Amino acid sequence: MGIYEELKERGLIAQVTDEPLIRELINNGKATFYIGFDCTADSLTAGHFMALTLMKRLQMAGNKPIALIGGGTTMIGDPSGRSDMRKMLTREDIDHNAECFKKQMSRFIEFGEGKAMMVNNADWLLNLNYVDILREVGACFSVNNMLRAECYKQRMEKGLSFLEFNYMIMQSYDFYYLFKNYDCNLQFGGDDQWSNMLGGTELIRRKLGKDASAMTITLLTDSNGMKMGKTAGNAVWLDAEKTAPYDFFQYWRNVADADVIKCIKMLTFLPLEEIREMEKWEGNQLNKAKEILAYELTKLVHGEEEAEKALEAARAVFGGSGSSENMPTAEFDTAEVSVIDALVASKLAPSRAEARRLIQQGGVSVNDEKVTDVSKNVDISDGAILRKGKKQFVKLVVR
Repeated sequence: MGIYEELKERGLIAQVTDEPLIRELINNGKATFYIGFDCTADSLTAGHFMALTLMKRLQMAGNKPIALIGGGTTMIGDPSGRSDMRKMLTREDIDHNAECFKKQMSRFIEFGEGKAMMVNNADWLLNLNYVDILREVGACFSVNNMLRAECYKQRMEKGLSFLEFNYMIMQSYDFYYLFKNYDCNLQFGGDDQWSNMLGGTELIRRKLGKDASAMTITLLTDSNGMKMGKTAGNAVWLDAEKTAPYDFFQYWRNVADADVIKCIKMLTFLPLEEIREMEKWEGNQLNKAKEILAYELTKLVHGEEEAEKALEAARAVFGGSGSSENMPTAEFDTAEVSVIDALVASKLAPSRAEARRLIQQGGVSVNDEKVTDVSKNVDISDGAILRKGKKQFVKLVVR
């Protein structure tokens, strides 16, 4: 089985522009491909996992990745999948975020001479002359076609700014620039990027002719139904300072039964033969599959030691085995604390009002005993396990 066939079986391919050519390129290690990352935060999230593991798989098969940092496009903001305009960031914010991305990507991709490379589209986009870009690129785009693009439809309902309207042109120009200067012959992106990606293919065809565009092809990774990276309104970050390794583990441990095998296929490097056997699992066996998923992904991001600690902590709470030493903890100066204060201090509740509501609704327990009194205090001199719902908990200890 070639890498292309493996990607298809793992459910990673949704649409392609020229399947026979794509198959030949990546199966023979001839692809130089790029994936773009806009620098909207100072850490990548779990939502970037599919792109990062995809780059790793293709590099292992001999292909050359280009990680494109969107230092220029981030100054505009991608309207895809948005109902409002993105926050405008300063150049300093964007540069800082780009540096953070580089460090995290290096855990997945091997950079260096003849290997993967990282480029920043600020290096070419920010130096463009507006009139020149209108003449060189603007003439290649039909406004009628752009308005029909899926990436603009949601924003059109509430108002699409002219700033955002230019995003497709900028992303298309990226592929055109990379094709000319880095021999990049393939681009990857999520399903919401299809229109933007086709724009790049069309721009190369118009500017460089049919012969040049023969190697210009797009491949789409399917993120439909895999809205990863956010839970309970909070992003799940790859930075351990923003999302602790244990919380990262628990995020994946808590995926829905219907999604766990799909996540294992798409995101882990377990052999397909092993995963095919897992597809037969049902009932309690799916909890084992979730544990495998959480362990494998935590190991990829935070290393084997942190993955082992998270696994032990999870088993101590949910399975009655394992060590509680690695549980997330909240420290206090006194041996007795109110449950409301503990919920807020441990970040299981964002406010005292929310903590009170959780207790009143029966969603809080201490040492497996449900808390019904909002004024209850708890003795933590020997440690106590505070639990919110079935899946979130913290060990309360005295400093």
